[in-house]
Amino acid sequence: MVITINGATHTIPEQWQSASLLTVLRDYLNLTGTKFGCGKGLCGACTVHINGAAVRSCLFPIRAVGQSSVITIEGLANGNTLHPVQIAWIEESVPQCGYCQAGQMMTAAAFLEDNPDPNTEEITKAMNRNLCRCGTYPRIRRAVKRASGLKKGIQQ
Repeated sequence: MVITINGATHTIPEQWQSASLLTVLRDYLNLTGTKFGCGKGLCGACTVHINGAAVRSCLFPIRAVGQSSVITIEGLANGNTLHPVQIAWIEESVPQCGYCQAGQMMTAAAFLEDNPDPNTEEITKAMNRNLCRCGTYPRIRRAVKRASGLKKGIQQ
């Protein structure tokens, strides 16, 4: 099985092909930015993009990846150029412990692709399924709003 992650192709050996995408990312490919949180798809720490959609990788079988493109937090930036969400996260000092932040950013990036100019209520609803034990939700909302402005500025 060959899959594409962050633009690079990887051959997945037979013994890993019954694992979740999260397990393959972390334990086989050593892409440890995607975190194991609950293992039940409830917390969002393991969120990655599959063909641009935010997906909980702990529940996604590696066999289901097929020809899809997977982007992890390691692939969110464009080379040395940070993604607008990453810039906004830094500018708003979002992380406290940081454990959930990769999943938060991946959810936010996918959301902003679908809704480039969201209001606060839309941001809250979109980010509601990602848990942050430190309670940085107000900073997360501000960062998503800031990132939407950065994306508009970049696209103009």
